[in-house]
This record gives sequence, C-alpha cells and structure tokens, in this order.
Amino acid sequence: MAKEIETLVAEVRTGTGKGAARAARREGKVPGIVYGDGKEPLAINLDYNKLLTRLRKGRFLSTLFNLHIDGQDDVRVICRGVQKDVVKDLPTHIDFMRTHRASRINLFIHVNFDNAEASPGLKRGGTLTIVRPEVELEVLAGDIPDHITVDLTGRNIGDVIHIQDIPLPEGCKPTIDRNFVVANIAAPSGLVSADHAEE
Repeated sequence: MAKEIETLVAEVRTGTGKGAARAARREGKVPGIVYGDGKEPLAINLDYNKLLTRLRKGRFLSTLFNLHIDGQDDVRVICRGVQKDVVKDLPTHIDFMRTHRASRINLFIHVNFDNAEASPGLKRGGTLTIVRPEVELEVLAGDIPDHITVDLTGRNIGDVIHIQDIPLPEGCKPTIDRNFVVANIAAPSGLVSADHAEE
C-alpha cells in the first residue's frame, strides 16, 4: 500500500537572506530550506516549473520525497509548508523536514469510498455526504499509505461513518482522540418530503 518514493532534485543555494532568495527567483528557481533530524538547516533551490507541475498534481504535503542534491547523500523529506504569492498563488518558498523510516509524522491522508453500488441507501437515491475527504493520521515516514478506504457495502440512509468504523493500515492512528464523523448517507430531498406528507 505504501507509495513508490518520488525524487525531487534540488541544488544548494549559496548565500542566504532575502537578496539570495530574490536572485534565485529571477533565475527561475524556488528557494527552500531543509531542516530537522538533528542536522544543520540547508538552503536549497528547486526548479520553478518542475515544482509547479508537481504542486498541481496534488497531495504535495502528504507525500514523502527523496531529495537529491549533487554531491550529497539523498535524504527523505516531507514538505512542511509552501509560501505563495498572495496575488498570483504561485510558490515563493518551500520548507522541507528531514525524516527517516522510523520517524512518526502527521499527514492528511485521502479517503476513498468503495462499493457504492452495494449500498442500499445509495440505491434508494440517498446522497453520500463526505465530511472529511482527507483525514489527519500519525504515520510512519517509511510506510505512508496512499489512502484509506471506506466500504459502503450495506450502508443505509441515515448511516453515519466514523473514523473508528474505518480499518486503518498498520502503524497508523488518527491525530484526534475523539471518534469523529468522516461521512454519512443522507436521505434524498424527495424522500424527506414524502415522509413529511405522510405525517
């Protein structure tokens, strides 16, 4: 279930501060920083166009990357923040945190809903209302699930699906202690009107 790790290519940024960051942007680079795992922070630059393409693919903040920098050992990183231009909504700076396989990190994981055709409630015209399309889980950096799955088999109108109803991959646990709602199956508006008419 764990994803194949994508590689991001970066280069060491010489000089720090706003001047160096502005110079990097003029050259079509996005400045960034890599920190954590007990090592010194490292200033880097990433190719603007490649980064933008990858950001638009989605799930950037929940993906573990292999960061490749010439002349250095590759390192596993997770993005901890993307600063964007407030007007253009384009990346201006990026923060990465170093991890290792045993690191436990909090990530938003996508929720898939399967077997809609086996749900009596949906067959009757009920609507699947998704409260949380992503759920924040504490996961192992070396084994990040691509998604978690809700099985809709047998679900009826009025059924509420809580986090504790969803089987989570080994080593994963919700970051919130309470049994929160992920989705429910609501009655179609026509059925609600008919029920009121009968009353």
